[in-house]
Amino acid sequence: MSIPPSAQMDEVRKKAHSRLSSSGLAQDVKVEVQTMANIPLSLSEKYRHFGAEAMLRDNTTSRNRPEVLESLNRLVKALSILEKYGCNLASPTRPKYWRSVKHNNPVFRTTVDAVKGGRTVLYLYGYTNQQIDGLSFPDEVTEPDIEKVAAVTLEVMILRTEVDMIIKGTHPHLEYFKDIIPLVIQQDSLSCDAVVIPQSEEQPADQPQVLSSSPKPAQQPKPSTGSPLATQCNLCGGPSSLVCPSCDSQSFCDACDDLFHRHPARATHKRDKIQKSKQETCTICGVSVIHAQCSTCVQKLCHNCDRLFHSHPDRKGHNRTIVTPAKTSSPSLAPWECAHCTTVNEMRAVLCTTCERPRLATAASIVQETPASPNAEWQCKSCTMVNQGSSILCEVCERPRLATRPPVAPVLSSPGSLPDSGTKWTCQFCTYVNTKPTAVCEMCNLSCKDSAGVSLPQSLQQTPTTTKDPQQPGMKPQPKPRVNPELKRQKLMKEEGLSLINHIREAEKRGVSPEEVYAALCMCGGSNVNPCDWLMSELPHLLDEICAMAASVQLNYKERDSGMQITLDRDGQESEQISTTGEGVKLSRAEAKLAWLAAGGDTERAVKQLLRDRQVKMRELHSLGFRDVAQCEEALRQSGGEVKGALSLLQRPLLEPFHQRIWANQPEPPIDPKHPDKQRMCRRLLALYDLPSWGRCELVLSLLQDPGITYTLEDVVQAVKESHDKDFIRRLLNNECPCCLSIFPRSKMQSLTSCQCSVCHECFGQHFTVAVRDKHIRDMVCPVCSEPDINDQEQLDSYFSTLDIQLRDCLEHDVYDLFHKKLTEHALMKDPKFLWCCHCTSGFINDGDHLKVTCPSCRKSFCAQCKKPWEPQHQDLSCEQFQQWKRENDPEYQRQGLAGYLRDNGITCPHCRFQYALTKGGCMHFTCSQCRYQFCSGCNNPYHKTACKTPQCNYTGLHAHHPRDCLFYLRDWEPARLQALLQKSGVEFNTDPSNETQTANCGVMEQKDEGGLQIDSPCGLETRPGQAGLCEKHYREYLVSLINAHSLDPAPLYDAQEVTRACERYQVDTQRGDEDDNAYYTKLLKKLMEVPLGEKVPRNK
Repeated sequence: MSIPPSAQMDEVRKKAHSRLSSSGLAQDVKVEVQTMANIPLSLSEKYRHFGAEAMLRDNTTSRNRPEVLESLNRLVKALSILEKYGCNLASPTRPKYWRSVKHNNPVFRTTVDAVKGGRTVLYLYGYTNQQIDGLSFPDEVTEPDIEKVAAVTLEVMILRTEVDMIIKGTHPHLEYFKDIIPLVIQQDSLSCDAVVIPQSEEQPADQPQVLSSSPKPAQQPKPSTGSPLATQCNLCGGPSSLVCPSCDSQSFCDACDDLFHRHPARATHKRDKIQKSKQETCTICGVSVIHAQCSTCVQKLCHNCDRLFHSHPDRKGHNRTIVTPAKTSSPSLAPWECAHCTTVNEMRAVLCTTCERPRLATAASIVQETPASPNAEWQCKSCTMVNQGSSILCEVCERPRLATRPPVAPVLSSPGSLPDSGTKWTCQFCTYVNTKPTAVCEMCNLSCKDSAGVSLPQSLQQTPTTTKDPQQPGMKPQPKPRVNPELKRQKLMKEEGLSLINHIREAEKRGVSPEEVYAALCMCGGSNVNPCDWLMSELPHLLDEICAMAASVQLNYKERDSGMQITLDRDGQESEQISTTGEGVKLSRAEAKLAWLAAGGDTERAVKQLLRDRQVKMRELHSLGFRDVAQCEEALRQSGGEVKGALSLLQRPLLEPFHQRIWANQPEPPIDPKHPDKQRMCRRLLALYDLPSWGRCELVLSLLQDPGITYTLEDVVQAVKESHDKDFIRRLLNNECPCCLSIFPRSKMQSLTSCQCSVCHECFGQHFTVAVRDKHIRDMVCPVCSEPDINDQEQLDSYFSTLDIQLRDCLEHDVYDLFHKKLTEHALMKDPKFLWCCHCTSGFINDGDHLKVTCPSCRKSFCAQCKKPWEPQHQDLSCEQFQQWKRENDPEYQRQGLAGYLRDNGITCPHCRFQYALTKGGCMHFTCSQCRYQFCSGCNNPYHKTACKTPQCNYTGLHAHHPRDCLFYLRDWEPARLQALLQKSGVEFNTDPSNETQTANCGVMEQKDEGGLQIDSPCGLETRPGQAGLCEKHYREYLVSLINAHSLDPAPLYDAQEVTRACERYQVDTQRGDEDDNAYYTKLLKKLMEVPLGEKVPRNK
């Protein structure tokens, strides 16, 4: 039992819909689409989502088959683009800008937008939101409807396939389209002469296919009775396009018709177009007639293009059809070659562009001349100058080598007749004026018959069959002149040229242009007057005469006609206003001189040119709004004919009120954005704030009218100068300060070079004022992100160099001086002789080499090496000897016990060497109060806030790199384990306190943070027995100080887990072989102990 077409269509459609909605790839459903296109169903049953029949009807409304086929090809391209849009929407990986379709896209504009029904498909896809520049999905739609998009895309693909098959003529069911596009369904007349070339499997791949057609003769189309047939042109023999019934139904091509009917007697003839059968040309070269049509690649090719195009291996199997064109008797439409000079002329040329001979002139009717060598001398046909063989242009007249003799009007009464006695005649060859009735020219000795014959128009001349002149009977042979007349004539022309050059050079010295010299020679060329002298003496009178003649001509026009002849009027009202004046036109000498020069010295032409120029200038002034003709003419006269100068004179009285207003002492009212005269406000903005355009002024007024604005006019103007985007300008004007949380424009915000944070000017100045007065120089960082890193010396130096420029304008004078003082101290700290006083916070340069130094600020003394207050017992003792003496002899020091020892071995800043009498317990992150250097109090290594320069360190937060003997790791050990390390190395340590220091609480001084301030106070923790009168934390610190002082390595006491972690921390190779655990950990311990201990850890010297 066969399946009905509708059921088969639903089954295939469902399968294809599932594939397309999941993958979004057109090649996945290519087979199903071809199957559905071949199913015999009507268009209404096959297409459910959009009207395919209406789309085909709307896009094939032409009345001839070629136009319909072109429309179908355009529809196929549009459907292909719509198919890509649908596949992109159905694809799991949609493009980035899938939500919108832009109208200005050239592909969209030439395909989808060029056909009817294209936007309907886009609406079905979901592009329902109309915008200025295109279509887009609604804002509330986040994802396209994949099911609907896939269904519509399938129908687009089916329609594209069916239309493509219709164009190729391979559609199996054309009966469904005969009422929609009947012109395409009908068979073309060319198909009767077509022979299908089947694919030949036996033909070798390396040989091109040979096309063969049946020997049927091409049928000639019957001519229509209503129009004439196409014949040859009666003049040139080419294909004719027009026929003239008034000229005995002669046929002409376009070029001959233009020349022949240019004559006044034939200008009114009515010509009819000849209907021709239009032959299609090749789609590749566009010139030759088609020879074959390929149904595979859908192209019509000529014989040569078909042979080359289908010689490619991928295209050898294409099926082509030979198209036999109708034979015509018209000559070739290709360019033609002149039989005389072999110049290749254009198709429509009647005469040769070089020798000006007719197209059909044969070589037999032309006198054969012996071709001269290209390097031989040649004679100019215009001036007969003998030039060198290498020259292209004539040295005298500068005409080309192959140029013909220019035509001259004949002087004789009839061609070929001798001149009458007593008359003058001009020689055609040398242009010499002969006064005697001779048969030859007195100058060049050439016959006057040749002169008269050549003077005829070249297009009507007949080429002579011989070059010899007929012998004149009764003429007495003239003797040969002693001087060659040709050389004499050339010499005369050179003398005249040199005379002209001398006149021009003399005129340049006197400030006269060559144009004026030429015009003056035209006026006084027959006399011996110097043209420069004539210009100085006679030209002003001539210019006045030209102005008077022009005024007289204009006045005659006004008297003869009711309206003015200078066409300034555009409507009736203006014409009446212009015609009211009765005075003559007012012209200046400058205008007359320009017109006289443009006319080449001809007075009559100068008058006409002067009036034309004045008309153009009056039109321009009239278009600018100046209607009073008398005022415009007077302004042009005063400005010498310059329009700009006339505008300045005409605008001066109009600007007088404005000048009076701006010169007045009254203040200008402020710009009101709500003022009813919007144009006046825009003009004021342009004048006051130098805005680039009128649109920017309107943008300023619109922004000032926004509700709840907090910015001023100057802020808006500054933002509008930077951009024309309204949303971007609003972002520039509304910026929140992260310190005070107020809104400011971007121009009133300030940023540092080390970060991207922006604060207002007031917060910026207050932050750095407090930092300079009350804090350290290293606290002068960004108030928002605390950048830059103060431990990076290179970054710090460049930061302070730019910060100095920014603080110069925002800090008070005394605060700025204090900043420079602290900046100077910061630079002096790099000097090794710089010392901080242990009694006060001052620093100074110590040039001496004594241990005892005295602070210039507090006048107290201290040791330059150990930074301890100076005591007389320190004299002649080293710092270690003095500390030993104090432990043995000072009762106060003995009473403090280990607490005093920890204080004396307190924290020393590794950057500025400032000493703190504090213990190292508690937080190991220590910040120096003098230089703000952040370091570990156990190993003196720096702390980093961001990424550091240590290799293979990826940590970006606050961190430091501690050695394994740092208090940072050893403070977690039990006191017994630390004592075992000391005992193993034979280092003595205390366990019992002295009698004077026996207390219940620990008295070691340490730095504590109380209320945001760092205060030095006793520890206060409870002591334990066996810990020398200290708390457990400070006793561990005491034991670690002994370990560091004697450079003991804690690695031998590590267990297996600690060895592994330490190896990973210090990047020791932990690769394991076949050894057992003991051997493996012994190997790791050996490698770990090769890593050196901390270099900056305090040790005994």
